[in-house]
Amino acid sequence: MKLTTKGRYAVTAILDLALHSGSGPITLADVAQRQGISLSYLEQLFARLRRRDLVSSVRGPGGGYMLSRGADEISVAEVITAVDENVDTTRCGGAQNCQDNGPCLTHHLWHDLSDRIHEYLSGISLHDLVMRSGVQKVAEGQGHTVDATDLEPGITPADRSRLNI
Repeated sequence: MKLTTKGRYAVTAILDLALHSGSGPITLADVAQRQGISLSYLEQLFARLRRRDLVSSVRGPGGGYMLSRGADEISVAEVITAVDENVDTTRCGGAQNCQDNGPCLTHHLWHDLSDRIHEYLSGISLHDLVMRSGVQKVAEGQGHTVDATDLEPGITPADRSRLNI
């Protein structure tokens, strides 16, 4: 299975945004500090996340990034795909040229596994992750208390900020 650091860091960084969504725009410097990810690397990832409309940026003092949609509307698979990653377990990258320019004996097995992994990750939203006790425990260790009302399905962080909720 090929899931590189790029995909893992993108999921970690956007999950950090979801955890802190109730406090307005979040700077990448804050995310970098909390998650131990290089700021320049985060800037590259967030440019891709913004192009896919998963995050939006707010300029000026107090600016930063926010989720473009509610945490319940963004799947882990979307985040991974947004940074040009895929979860592919085939040796050939899905090209079906594993052996003598054709599929190998197990190509369809690995392709089906890739599909199942993608399906699984598509069924997990950022909201689902935020609500996991293990994620909340780590977030608390990073100095953040998760308030479930910050993550009401259907209300985007941008709405919350605009309405001062």
